[in-house]
Amino acid sequence: MSDETKVEDPKKKTPAKKTTAKTTAKANATQSQIIYIGKKNTISYVLVAVTILNKSDQCSIQARGRQISKAVDVAEITRRKFLADMVEVSEVLISSEEIKADEVGSPPKTVSTIEIILKKAS
Repeated sequence: MSDETKVEDPKKKTPAKKTTAKTTAKANATQSQIIYIGKKNTISYVLVAVTILNKSDQCSIQARGRQISKAVDVAEITRRKFLADMVEVSEVLISSEEIKADEVGSPPKTVSTIEIILKKAS
């Protein structure tokens, strides 16, 4: 009889937890897809919002500073024109952020932010 010891290879990783399609779909449905509003034209963001809302239950539109008015436009165009009676505004969150100044010795700037959450109507 031979005494063999089992040595585990340190390079082998333990198998990852298996997830089924149902669990990943459920996790994706509860998470909100985020659209950050920038310098593109409004209709580009509206089409992205419509695409996201066709695939999931909710969508978050976020902007700050001068782009806040464009974020409101995107939400309203999506809600009134493209997905009428299918989508409603769930929440509107407003806040402000402090941004460090580029110049030494100047005070930080305060920038307003908005987050508009659109959900499919029940």
